[in-house]
Amino acid sequence: MEGRVGYALKRAQAALRGMMDTALAGHALTTAQYAALAALEADPGLSNAELARRSFVTPQTMIQVLALLERDGLVERNPGRGRVLETRLTAEGAARVAAAHATVEGIEARMLAGLDADDTERLLGWLHGCADRIAGPPADGVEPAQPPGRGSSSSSK
Repeated sequence: MEGRVGYALKRAQAALRGMMDTALAGHALTTAQYAALAALEADPGLSNAELARRSFVTPQTMIQVLALLERDGLVERNPGRGRVLETRLTAEGAARVAAAHATVEGIEARMLAGLDADDTERLLGWLHGCADRIAGPPADGVEPAQPPGRGSSSSSK
């Protein structure tokens, strides 16, 4: 497993998430709450569905995240287009996420220690490229083979 890229990525993600969970607790935030606040800071008025996508949680989980953030006075939700509720940071939410940014930046600096700016830029490009290639259609138009019994269109009669 140690030589598998996917394993190394998941190991790094798990280590990052664990450290963020611990550090963000000092700001009375979870990692999902921080992600939602940061997304709203960058793009005010996002819907629940868009916040869920940007925070890597399900829409159902985001409903719970937003309820807690609203209860704590960090966001406010107002009717937007149609039945969509738009969510915006309150002044307290903006202050909380700004303070948490410094904590997250410190964690990222620790994670990237030993890499210079060019290495960091290359790593970022590689990671974005990996995600884009997996999320998009295959470059050659051929889907990867599925193991027997998984995703096959043949049916037994």
